[in-house]
Amino acid sequence: MSADFGRFPGKWGLAEPDPNIDHRRVLNLEVFFSLEGEELAGSDDAQDYQPGDIVTWRLGLGSRPHIGVVVDRKSSDGSRFLVVHNVGNGPELDDVLFGYEIAGHYRYYGPASR
Repeated sequence: MSADFGRFPGKWGLAEPDPNIDHRRVLNLEVFFSLEGEELAGSDDAQDYQPGDIVTWRLGLGSRPHIGVVVDRKSSDGSRFLVVHNVGNGPELDDVLFGYEIAGHYRYYGPASR
C-alpha cells in the first residue's frame, strides 16, 4: 500500500497509509485483491463462487461495504457454498452470498514470488 498509495481510496483524507486500520477497511481490501489477486466478474450464479473466494457487498442504506470468505460448506438446499463474515456480532457462517448487493468477487493465492 505504501508503494502505491494513490491507487487506494482517499475517503479517509490521509496522506499516507494507516497501519492501525487500513488492513481492515473493505474499500482498501477491494483494491488490494484486484491488484494482488484475481478480480472475477460479478455473477448471480452460485457455481461461480468457490471455497476461498472473497466477496464484498454493499449493505442497505448508505451502501456500507462488507466482506466475507466463501467456505467449503453448503447451504441447507445444497445449491451454494456458505460464507464466513462479521457484520458486527462476531464471525458468522451464513447462507448470505446473495443476501446483499455484490460489489466484488476475488481470488487471492497469497503473496507473489518476487
